[in-house]
Formats: sequence, C-alpha cells, structure tokens
Amino acid sequence: MAAPESHAPRPTPEAEEIYRRWLQFLDDEFARHGSPERRSEIVRDQLYQLYLGRPHGGKLNLTLTSELPGNVVHLSLDPQNVTLEAEHYAEVDRERLARRKPLLWFWQMFDRSPIGLNHWLGLRFRCMLARHIFEHVGTGVKIYHGVELTYGYNLSIGDGVTIRQGALINDRGGISIGSNAVIGSFSRIFSHWHDPHDYNKVRLEPTTIGVGAHIATHAIVLAGQLVAPGESVGTFPDDRV
Repeated sequence: MAAPESHAPRPTPEAEEIYRRWLQFLDDEFARHGSPERRSEIVRDQLYQLYLGRPHGGKLNLTLTSELPGNVVHLSLDPQNVTLEAEHYAEVDRERLARRKPLLWFWQMFDRSPIGLNHWLGLRFRCMLARHIFEHVGTGVKIYHGVELTYGYNLSIGDGVTIRQGALINDRGGISIGSNAVIGSFSRIFSHWHDPHDYNKVRLEPTTIGVGAHIATHAIVLAGQLVAPGESVGTFPDDRV
C-alpha cells in the first residue's frame, strides 16, 4: 500500500526547490517554443549537462579516430541527430511527431540516465513532458520509470491514472485511458494489427481502457479492445488458487 501523501518520502527541502525550479523552467520553455529545432536545442543542452556534467559548447575534433566514440555520444544527445522507430511508420503524422520527437527523446534519455531512477523527480518530470506530448493528460497522474510511448499525440489519459514501470503504450491507432485506471508493470497496450499474411500491412484500431479499469502486470490489451469501466484484464495475486 502506498504511503499517504503527507508521509510519502521526499527529497530534502533544498533539493525539492531545485527540482521544482528545473521542472518549471522546462515546462515554460516547451510551452514557449513549439518548433522542432528550438525544442531539440533545449533538449540537447539539458542532456549535455545530465550526461556529461557540463554545458554544450565548443567544436568537436572530427579528425582523430580515437575521439570518434566521444563524438558519437556528443552528437547523439541532440534529437536532430537520432531517429526513432515511429518515424518509419507509414501512417505517422510527420508534423505532429516532429514537434514531439525532441520530448520523446528527452523522456527516453532521462529514464536511461541515473537521474531517471530518482522516484520523486521522475514522476513529476514525466507528467511535465506528458502535457506537451499527449493529446490530453489529467491531474494526479503517475507515470513510472521505463514507460515506452510511440507517438504520444494519439494518447489521452484521464485524472488519477497510474502507469507502472516498463509498460508499453503503443498509440499508433489511438489509446484512451479513463480516470483512475491502473496500467500494470510491463503490460502492453496496442492500437494496431499486423496482417498475419503480410507483416507490412497494418490496420489501426483505437483502444479504450475504461474508468477505474486495471490492467495486470505483463497483461496484453489488443488493438480495438474496449476494457469496460472497473474491469480487470490479466492475472492478479488474488486470482491465484
């Protein structure tokens, strides 16, 4: 059982102030700047400090073979120099994804950094980004470490939703998650089908998770499925005999 909010573990007051200032700065910057280019610059500068411990700047030495691995790291911290699997899908809305791509890269790289394991900060960081990525995100949402997204712009989640660690939210065809639903760890929610006779043929079908529904750990929700309000999908400890 989770600890009451008033008794929940939290960082020291000094650290909490710094974390909140950083999150507010990022929230303001992403609200102010919608262009892919400017968002990429913001993310690049932040990842430089998170990963390398110093501000972005200076020229790379492109002539020395011994510095090639370092150059790869430097260049890959810039979202403009990386590709995402979602960019290869035929149905992708390239304009909408382009605005979100830097933020999706930030999401992934934050979670893969040591800082991503900071529970208090991570929950708030992902919700901050979600407001700029998702079609809609409600209040009181908790998104845990390692949650994977596809586009983000086809995802709508209501108030009080909990998405546990390692869940895959594949919103190619659209996913709606109702208020107070719980998505279990390492579960998989899809909104597209592959033709069994031709893997390259894809059919998109929206998937709906109803209000207060529970998706169990490692459970799979297939494209087009309607999980009724309060319904449980998968096996829970109380189900075992």
